[in-house]
This record gives sequence, structure tokens and C-alpha cells, in this order.
Amino acid sequence: MENNTKIKAIITGTTGMVGEGVMHECLNNPDVEEVLVINRHTSGVQHPKLKEIIHNTFYDFSAIKEQLKGYNACFFCLGTTSVGKKEDEYTKITFDITKALADTLVKFNPDMTFCYISGAATDSTEKGRIMWARVKGRTENYILNLGFRQAFAFRPAIIIPTKGLKNTLSFYKYLFFLLPVVKLFFPKHICSLKEIGLAMINSAKAGYDKNVLEVEDIKKLAVK
Repeated sequence: MENNTKIKAIITGTTGMVGEGVMHECLNNPDVEEVLVINRHTSGVQHPKLKEIIHNTFYDFSAIKEQLKGYNACFFCLGTTSVGKKEDEYTKITFDITKALADTLVKFNPDMTFCYISGAATDSTEKGRIMWARVKGRTENYILNLGFRQAFAFRPAIIIPTKGLKNTLSFYKYLFFLLPVVKLFFPKHICSLKEIGLAMINSAKAGYDKNVLEVEDIKKLAVK
């Protein structure tokens, strides 16, 4: 993307913590011109830059494909916990939904940057013992090899939430009080939600020399 080109981003998962945080950074960043969010339920956010599509079938985006044309970035932040789920159920939510949207977007916007929120310790070999890591690895590999101009897998670990946002998970609310301890013992495993959002924006603007971004890469790209 040329330096003077404005970002027109599609964001998923904005009714969750990470997606909401990424949307917040995009709406407040002068390099982002338009934001389209796709949700099953409204995010309740109103902003001059923001458009929202309420779409109930996340395994098939053909009904809204015309509305997805003309965007040059996708920040895919939709996800779920693997706790209590069998591999086929977790695969359907994690891999199949991501694939459905990516397959649609690459047909109409092959020059876009696709950023996928994954997680630390994801298994790129797809053969390890940990179920969620295998499924995330399969999803990463699919996206990175699909044919977008740029594609990145973001692997955050401990995330510092953005204050004031409504979808912060209860666990992370307590993190503010534990932050000094967390930073002391896990300095290489912690980044902020703000840094994730800025890193995604900067990846669309200027790219990065790695396709899989660990925490240190996210921090570096956030200040690029």
C-alpha cells in the first residue's frame, strides 16, 4: 500500500474484547478512512467512519459480498475459547468461519492485507497434542497461503485491555491491578490491546518482514 493511501478496513469480532479494541484504534486513527464491521448483533457504536452489517450466517457471506468490495484491509478478530469444546466444534467456529470470509474477500479484494488474531503457542505444524493450537495453526496456514497481497497471523499472549471499553473480559479487568507483577515476570508475553490495533494498522500501511507476529513483533510494529 502506498504511504498516502487511506485504509478501508473490515473488522470482525467487535462485540468481543479484541475486536472492540481494534475497532477503537481504527476509528481514532487518521490513516483509517472507513471501517466496516460484520456482526450477528449490533456493536452499539456510532461513528462517522463506521458502517455495520448484521449478518447471521457466518459460514456463508455470499449474500453480502457486494458490500465487501473496495476494502484494502481485514482485521479478523472473531474467536472463541476451546474450553468445553471438541475438536470438530472448535474447528467449525475457528477455521470454517475464517475460511468462509477469507475465501469471499480474496475473490474481490486480492490486494488487501488480511490480519488474523491467533494466539501464543499456536502449532504451525498442525500435528501437536494441543487441540486448539493445531486448529489455530491450520487456520493461520490457510490464510497465509490463500493469495492476499499481505497476510499476517498475530499471536498475542497476555493482553492489557483498553480502559473504558465495554467488552473487556472479567479476567482482564483484574489485570490492571496485577500489571506490575505481570510485567515483572512475563515481560515478553504481554502487550496492550492498543498495540495490537496499531500494529494491524501499520501492517496494512507498511507491511512487515514476518508473516507470523509474536508479542515482540506486535510491539515493534505498533510504533513503526
